[in-house]
Parts: sequence; structure tokens; C-alpha cells
Amino acid sequence: MTGEHSNQNDSKPVRVLVLDTVMDRGGAETMTMNYLRHMDRSKVQYDFLVNRDYHAAYEDEIAKLGGKVYRMCPLYPQDFAKYKRQFRAFLKKHSEYRIIHSNLEERSYFALRIAKEMGIPVRIAHAHNRPVGFDLKSIVREYFRFRLPPYVTHMFACGQEAGDWLFGVKNRKRVIQQRNAVDTAQYRYDPQTAAEVRAEFNVPEDCFVLGHVGRFFPQKNHMQLIDIFNAVHKQRPNSQLWLVGGGELDDSLKNQVKAKVHELGLDDSVVFTGVRPDVNRLMQGMDSFILPSLYEGFPMTMIEAQSAGLPCTISDKVPSQCDVTGNVQIVALEASPEDWARSVLAQHDKVMETAADRTTGADKVTEAGYDIVANAQWLQEFYLNALAKGEAIERARAAKKSQGGR
Repeated sequence: MTGEHSNQNDSKPVRVLVLDTVMDRGGAETMTMNYLRHMDRSKVQYDFLVNRDYHAAYEDEIAKLGGKVYRMCPLYPQDFAKYKRQFRAFLKKHSEYRIIHSNLEERSYFALRIAKEMGIPVRIAHAHNRPVGFDLKSIVREYFRFRLPPYVTHMFACGQEAGDWLFGVKNRKRVIQQRNAVDTAQYRYDPQTAAEVRAEFNVPEDCFVLGHVGRFFPQKNHMQLIDIFNAVHKQRPNSQLWLVGGGELDDSLKNQVKAKVHELGLDDSVVFTGVRPDVNRLMQGMDSFILPSLYEGFPMTMIEAQSAGLPCTISDKVPSQCDVTGNVQIVALEASPEDWARSVLAQHDKVMETAADRTTGADKVTEAGYDIVANAQWLQEFYLNALAKGEAIERARAAKKSQGGR
């Protein structure tokens, strides 16, 4: 493993401590890994502090790339006091971390407040989502998001709506929109790969494949998605739905979705792929992509799908900002499954009629500024510059305090 950063040894990388719940294949986690893979790890290296006590999907790769994964207690209300004690003890033990990049959104408050008290000069809070609706959790979320800003040195967001939610519209000018960038070369459409993937899944000839990538969490709206596909299947019987992603540890929602699929007689037409490391390949075999989410921040899957040249349909609860190629249509969440189905199929048929070249998707995404290579270089320089400025400020404060004490 790469050694820990030391100000006395500039040959070692600056180690950034990333705070996340668990490093499974979710959108924010996948984005973080994209950046880790493409940064110069001799200059900047990620380590992770997570809140789940199991070996997650990305942990082996993190180790191979020179990173470390540490664990702490969950961030549930009953554990807040314990978390604060553990985090403070962690920073005392690991003085090498001078940059903290938190993906915990409003829960970043606990760690970043302690980090400020302990003199960590760079404290980043990153907004990845834009929750909607109201429940008991909302009270806690609102309370901590309002208390967060004083402890943050840099505000990051995947998109404007997510940033407005976490930091408030009044802080919009402070928010840095870090792009959910992907390796567009890995997603560029290749007819041979498409044929191979469809053969693996035994897709009948001329079958229409509708794809969705997302964890089985309520916000992804899988139950309505099944209703939409049921309408698609009635209008075009030679069709399949591919559901890519895993669920919670007990798979309760995933099992509910499977039960609904069975009730509708769609067992032979809905494919549950599970968690896959080759989403870029699977997208080659799809004909269209759908995201009827109840809310999103800036879904990375949309950048991936557009890179693969897929026509995409999203709900009006997904930020329109994620359309970076002009190949995305919006349907009202409240529209009937039949209306959704007609829109999805009409868009696909129009693309087929115009003989649109799916290989141009990767180029359009790159032109829009969402290729990972340039973005990783930017983030790497951002960390180094922010740390240099932050430590200069800390030295100036220390010097002023010293002079004042004479």
C-alpha cells in the first residue's frame, strides 16, 4: 500500500479521507471510484471511512489502488454520540488526514464540526441527492443541513438542485458542481459487444430491451417501473426489461418487485441481473433506458446511458440538467403507464428510423464535459491547491495568535 502523507516527505501522496456509508456499487460510490482510478495516485490518494460492518463491492479494488478502508459505527440517531466519540478518536490517531471529503450529506455535520475543531484545513461536504416528501427522517435531515454550512470550507454538489437542498439557495454561488464523470471510452457503443451481451441473456431476435440501473431503494420507484414495462409489453410483446442492481441486505424491496413481476405474468420478460461490475457492457445490449425516479440529485447512470448512445426517458422529478446530449425525454411521474410506454417506444422507433449512430453518444458526453480524464485532473489539482491555501491560512492564524500572546 501507498504510505501515509507527511508534510516532511513530499514524495508521498496527499491522503484524502472520504466519508461514505458503504462502498457498494451505488451512484455516488461509483463516481468516487471513477475519480480514484484516474487521478495520479502518487500525488493524491483516497482512503475511506465507512459506517457498515461488511466487506463491500469496491473494497478489493480500493486496496489494489493503494487505498485503505476504515470502519465506524452506523450514523443512526441512537449512535450519534458514539459516532462523535469514535470520529474524534480516529482523527487523533490519524493526523495524516488534512482533507476530508464527505459524501454523507447533512450527516456530514458531525464529522466536519469535529474536523474544524481539530484544525483540519479542507472540509468538503458533497450533495448527491435532492430528497422530496416529508417523514420523520425529514425533521432530522432538515435540522442538520441547516447547521452544516459553518463547518464546511468547500461545498460540492452533483447538480444545482442537490446543492440548493443541502446548502440552501443563498449559498448557490459557493457551490462547486463536481461532474458525475465517466470513462466514456468504456461506454462507447460497439455492435459486436451488443450482440455478445444479448446472446448471453438469450434475447430473441428483434426483441426490444428496456434497461434500468439502480439499487432497489424506494426513490428508484421500481414498482411503477414494473407497471410501465407491463404496458410496454402489451404494446410490444417481444420485449424485455433488464433491472441492473442490488438491494438492501434483506432484499425486501427487491422481493416485492419480483412478486409483482410474477403476479403480472412477466417472469420470462423481466431480467434481474443483480449487482454487476460490467454495466458498461450491459448498456450495449439495451435499446432504451428508463429512470422513473421519485427524486434524484444528478444520476450518474444517465451519463453512462447517454455515453452508450441510448435514448433515455426520465420522470419530471429527475433534474433535466442530466440531459447533456439532447437524447433524453421527460415524462410526468403522474402519467399513466400506457402514456409512459407510448413515449418510450415512440422515442426508440424514431431513433431507429433516423438510423442514429449510437457510437456518437460517447463523443457528445465528452463534448459536454463529462469525461473522467479531464475531470479527475481538475479534482486532483483542486485538492492540492485547497490544501496549500488552507494550511497557509492556518499558519497565518497561528502566527497572529502567537504575536498576540507576547
